[in-house]
Amino acid sequence: MAHKKSKHKPKIEDLIAGEEKREEIKRRLYAGDPIVGEGGIFTDMLQAMVNASLEGEMDNHLQTSKEGSGQGDNRRNGYTNKKVKSRVGSFQVNTPRDRKGDYEPQLIGKWDRELGSGMDEVILSLYARGQSQEDVRRQLRELYGVDVSSGTISAVTDRIWPEINQWQQRPLAACYPVVYLDAIHYKVREEAKVNTKAVYSVYGITAEGQRDILGIYLYEAEGSRHWGLILEDLRRRGVEEIFYFCVDGLKGFKEVIEHVYPRAHVQRCIVHMVRNSTRYVSYKHLKSVCSDLRRVYTSADRQQAWNALEEFGQKWDATYPEIRKKWEANWDDLMHFMDYTEALRRILYTTNPVEALHRIMRKVTKTKGAWSSDKGLMKQLYMTLMHNQKSWQKKAFKWTAIQRELIEEFGERYEKYLQ
Repeated sequence: MAHKKSKHKPKIEDLIAGEEKREEIKRRLYAGDPIVGEGGIFTDMLQAMVNASLEGEMDNHLQTSKEGSGQGDNRRNGYTNKKVKSRVGSFQVNTPRDRKGDYEPQLIGKWDRELGSGMDEVILSLYARGQSQEDVRRQLRELYGVDVSSGTISAVTDRIWPEINQWQQRPLAACYPVVYLDAIHYKVREEAKVNTKAVYSVYGITAEGQRDILGIYLYEAEGSRHWGLILEDLRRRGVEEIFYFCVDGLKGFKEVIEHVYPRAHVQRCIVHMVRNSTRYVSYKHLKSVCSDLRRVYTSADRQQAWNALEEFGQKWDATYPEIRKKWEANWDDLMHFMDYTEALRRILYTTNPVEALHRIMRKVTKTKGAWSSDKGLMKQLYMTLMHNQKSWQKKAFKWTAIQRELIEEFGERYEKYLQ
């Protein structure tokens, strides 16, 4: 029986030429010297490989020049020294020169100060995780031995602006069966003052059930007028049909929605309503009040829910008469989700999906006191969302069952948008 020929396993002699260099690397490894960073073992090896590659480039250039002209009058003419940044640390590069001056180095160009474009990706990744410019500088110094100025970091992150503008203006799908609207607030410095501003989030579900962020918008404060402008922007970008808007209790919300999308249904968030209803409830009654309200919005249908609300009133009207009045005044908008099965109810009754999106945004921004500008805030929020796409860009739960219900409810209005 023939034995398989074993593969030759590389030895250190195959990887590193020169006995003196090999012994030095082994000595430093056993001594526990740093692997990367300025002066690190691998950084020194990379420096040697880069300089050797440039020497090879020059040899090839001189040989090609000699073969092309038939003359060997061009030759080496010393070196140009410069410091180059890399993902494993900074190191010295000695670029050969030729007498005619027509050699153009390929590995690292004459004016380049970085090996490859990896450092930009590292800066953007750290920034997307909520790091400030000073945090990014410190991390680059500690991890890679690279000292990068705040101006350089700002310039790198500013390159993302064309992408942000393109994303904010991109055409949207014609139909989003469900859209969640909500705002989150941040502090921004302006003219020696710190102002609170509202970031408006539009988070939707496509006709195929895929969740997507339609846009984020920055305004001075939250108000129905601004939401009206945002809805007009959605229509301008191609959104023809929205079946359900899930919103909180902002005054005038329903009116601006009906003005732009008159055929859409507005579902008031049950979770927001419970919070507002129990804001002034005594702590000793809170658990019991919440439990009784839960019987209302978990009922089998509207009639059963109305009966549960009447029972709630009989028990609590003497102590908290305003709670039942609030629910009765907003009954139609609160109970719209009751007309559907469990799968569709689950995604309609609350704005929790967009609040989950806001938790992603807060996670990386919670340590910030205030942003230096609107631009800085929007830049970091966009990069954070793109960095965490897997968290929010996923299919809605039980969408196949929901689709059947949407087809039954809306027929051709929905079916024409299916792929």
